[in-house]
Amino acid sequence: MLMAERRIDPDDKVAYTWEELAAYYKGKYNKKEIEAYWETCTAPKGKGKGKAKGKGKDKAEPKGKAKAKAKTKAEPKGKAKAKAKAKAKANKETKPAGSFKVCVCGGAGGIGQPLSLLMAMDPNVGDLRIFDLNVAMVPPAGVAADLSHLERKCTVIGHVMEVGGKPVDHLEECLKDCNLVLVPAGVPRKPGMTRDDLFGINADIAKGIVEACAKHCPNAVLGMIVNPVNSVVPAMAELYKKKGLDPMKIVGITTLDVVRANKFVGEIAGKNPNYVNVPVIGGHAGVTIMPVFSQDKVAATIASEKIPDLDKHVQNAGTEVVEAKGGKGSATLSMAYAGARFGKAVLAGLSGRKRTECAYCKSDITDLPYFTQKVVFGDGGITKVLPLGELNEYETKRLDEAKAQLKTEIDTGLKYAEANSLA
Repeated sequence: MLMAERRIDPDDKVAYTWEELAAYYKGKYNKKEIEAYWETCTAPKGKGKGKAKGKGKDKAEPKGKAKAKAKTKAEPKGKAKAKAKAKAKANKETKPAGSFKVCVCGGAGGIGQPLSLLMAMDPNVGDLRIFDLNVAMVPPAGVAADLSHLERKCTVIGHVMEVGGKPVDHLEECLKDCNLVLVPAGVPRKPGMTRDDLFGINADIAKGIVEACAKHCPNAVLGMIVNPVNSVVPAMAELYKKKGLDPMKIVGITTLDVVRANKFVGEIAGKNPNYVNVPVIGGHAGVTIMPVFSQDKVAATIASEKIPDLDKHVQNAGTEVVEAKGGKGSATLSMAYAGARFGKAVLAGLSGRKRTECAYCKSDITDLPYFTQKVVFGDGGITKVLPLGELNEYETKRLDEAKAQLKTEIDTGLKYAEANSLA
């Protein structure tokens, strides 16, 4: 089997590599059965009917698996019956679509409003909460009223807090029983502000929200869009750990780097970016953003001499948007799109349909304690952190560069966690 080859699962119409398919079904089926099913999957063809690979790695238990395998080898009745029982049990342990409660903290801001719109449209969301401060560009109740007119079953409610208040004391109703909390909060980096200055302000903002989540929804997945993500996520995850909670619930949303890499590769190769899926590993700022172009079959066709510039293009894409907006804004819309894609993957996993996305979290894949790599979202959030896969010579050198910078930014977060605690 070709490790880089992708084939479409006939049940969900999503393309996967052999490694992804085998990793998911390991422990459920033996290797020969997985190989037999792989042979029934076909490769994507141009603008075919297969769903976009970029939307995530859908690993739902397909209804047609037994039928597909029967074409190559009849399955013993005993095994089929055992699988049916296992599937029935899995279905009982997951929530039905449309039953999840989601909160967007900072939901009345530049990223928060479009992110809230997209989450309100997600069929897995039944209860959407919009939280922001009283100094937000519009009242969160106004955003909620606006979204409540959409043709969706989703209920939308706004929550506001006065500046200077403590989220842990005001957000019980907002956060109680939340399954997912998306946090596009904090202040943007301003001219003359160092990354440490930005961290000093935003870490305290993030801490307030994380502290409230620790008390009111400790089992929720927290998707962090608070810059600098490379430092904020380690800080918040370690604070969760000190509190006796699961640090894997704190996840940095780096999906925009993947979205940009897919788009730029599609433009160069003249391909639909829906059929491109470039893993982006490392971190979420500057040289720590490391697209692994060699692991996507479309990106792998691009001439090697073009890769360094393409790499820089992905790294600097955020700055390009700021400059195009004349310094009057940043990448709010594309970030909301990426945040919603992340949220959709998390909720799909919680509902029993596993997804794979790149994300920044606690990790033992490298010698750094936090890293961005592919992770599998399932019941409870991240269920598995996947290996980096094979890297070419250029990528191996880039990995060293990314890790060197990322280490210093992680250390900043770890020092913050050592000096602080959640209430």
